[in-house]
Amino acid sequence: MKVLFNKIKRVNKIFLSIYLLVLVVLCLCYGLFIKNMLGFTNIETMLRIIIVAILGVWIFVYFLWNLVNLILKKHLTIAITTSVSVILSVILVVINYYAGIVITGIGNVTEKDFITYSSSLVILNETKIDKDSSLGIIKSDNKEQELAHNLAIELIKKEKLTDNKILEYTNYYDMVYDLLNKKIDGVFLTPNYLTSYPEEEFKGINDTKILYNYSKEMENEDKVLVKNKDLTEPFTVLLMGVDSTEDGLSSGTSFNGDTLMLITFNPQTLNATMFSIPRDTYVPIACNNNRYAKINSSAAYGTSCVKKTIEQFTGIDIDYHVKINFKGVVDLVEALGGVEVEVEKPDYKAYINEYKGKVCEQNSLRQFGDNLICIEPGVQTLNGEEALAYARCRHAYLLSDIARNKHQQQIIEAIARKIANPNNINKFSELLNAITNNIDTNMTKEQILSFYEVLKNMISKTLQDGSFLTLEKTYMEYYNLPVRLSNNGTITSAIGHYPGSLEAIVDLMKVNLGLKKKEMIKTFSFDANEEYITKPVGQGITTGEKLVTMPNFVGQTVSTVEDWAINNNIELSTEFVDNTSEYYNPTVMPGLIGYQSVKDAVLLNGVTELTIYINDGEPATPVIPNQDEEDDDEDNNGYNNSDNLFDNNTSIPDDIIDQNLQDLFP
Repeated sequence: MKVLFNKIKRVNKIFLSIYLLVLVVLCLCYGLFIKNMLGFTNIETMLRIIIVAILGVWIFVYFLWNLVNLILKKHLTIAITTSVSVILSVILVVINYYAGIVITGIGNVTEKDFITYSSSLVILNETKIDKDSSLGIIKSDNKEQELAHNLAIELIKKEKLTDNKILEYTNYYDMVYDLLNKKIDGVFLTPNYLTSYPEEEFKGINDTKILYNYSKEMENEDKVLVKNKDLTEPFTVLLMGVDSTEDGLSSGTSFNGDTLMLITFNPQTLNATMFSIPRDTYVPIACNNNRYAKINSSAAYGTSCVKKTIEQFTGIDIDYHVKINFKGVVDLVEALGGVEVEVEKPDYKAYINEYKGKVCEQNSLRQFGDNLICIEPGVQTLNGEEALAYARCRHAYLLSDIARNKHQQQIIEAIARKIANPNNINKFSELLNAITNNIDTNMTKEQILSFYEVLKNMISKTLQDGSFLTLEKTYMEYYNLPVRLSNNGTITSAIGHYPGSLEAIVDLMKVNLGLKKKEMIKTFSFDANEEYITKPVGQGITTGEKLVTMPNFVGQTVSTVEDWAINNNIELSTEFVDNTSEYYNPTVMPGLIGYQSVKDAVLLNGVTELTIYINDGEPATPVIPNQDEEDDDEDNNGYNNSDNLFDNNTSIPDDIIDQNLQDLFP
């Protein structure tokens, strides 16, 4: 050993220094490479082992061989091997850089064990909070509400509001409406409550402000949603939109629930189904005692509530959920260099006249005026702002939310196709940043990485025959369902669904998941004079029992109600009242019904009895006035006939709907 050191002392100092420096750098890069490779679980395992082994052998050879070459003064050999080692080090630096981005990015989108939850005291701008003020708080009836309740209690203690009158509510909608109607002075909501309660539905919500805020890091409540399932087997994903004006997304962020899309994917067949659920679909909300409400209202209770509600609605277990911040769509589409989409022509006449046939929507910062984004109809490449505007716009179309759901599917499909294009590999870092910064999911790192094989098959298929994946779209048939709100008695727009249409969609998803065998079509009709168009699954099916609401019996005869009560198994009671009674209706003639105990537009679910109050006197010709005149102009959710297809008592002629449905899904 002493002889060896003596020989090393006599070698060329410059070559020795270069040799040692390159050896140290190469070893550091190799060590980091091994660490990163261990992070890519189940991805090309054998290939990773071979590469790691080859690099290890090279480093050992470089160390031993060049040590001998230094002693033997074979400087040319040292120069060649050192150059190769330098090139390897540079390659390892690049690989480690991108591997680090991937691992960090995946860590950003997967749910954390602990996240920050917040509660805010929200008041009207002109309200002053004092000791006599009344405050609304959500009741801790279940796990979802308990978290919000406890945070609000801690905020009450922190700001010394314990002497105030605290009113408990079983649901957020009642609480927010009471705030806007000035029945209470403040309510406890999440800081970004405006995403859950938009101005168009909660008139006056923009005239509110946050007085106090309280945040606390706590265990992630949605962590329980994680499924121990590999992405190489069929799975379901619930896609939820977070419509924010800010970049970035945290798993504690609440969302408006306007975009709910249930996707099934079969990695073996590369077949996917997409089911967009209209936000106004009237369903039982799982975490609110199965009380019927618009499905988007479930988002106010958190991700787990949305998941449970949709599982209950469809009967399909949801494996994963993904939250997407639509503001991030701008960054993603820009990184892709735009996406090609066929922009649908507007068909709402007032809108067409106002915007001269273009599709116009506010920008990503929700700015109008000079910042309005306008798009010509037709096939074109949309930039980030245009893609987001098209995905948001609904006022341009008679089918409103239904049309918007279709457009969002178009954008998602276009983005997926562009990402799978091998030409975008040079944009890897930019794409990854845009995706990971604006997506949150309950998938684990290992589950996300297992999708590698599927993505590789997609790209291979694209290179071979230009195909990508089979995407089956769906369409749930619906009907207008004006319903009366229990909290303030006004009628809001909602939509009901046809069970037969939903069943067809669910069957399609179950077949794709391998839970049900596909039934062969044994009959087929064909007319040579008609163009054959493949309809989305569920379209045209209007079978099944519809939701029924209480009719308006004011001004009608008793016999009419008696027949209806018998047919609907409702216990009917009658009372005659004179003008001294609170139930006497001066606008109705004697002998006719002036008031009913259960108002019209209330769902009959749970209604077992009805009392009608008859104006005392002789019967007369029926006169049917409006029971609630305030409902004629605009309901208290902010809807009016120019804003939404499903406004109070608004319907669209069947011929117009049929005409639009023909081109709804190409």
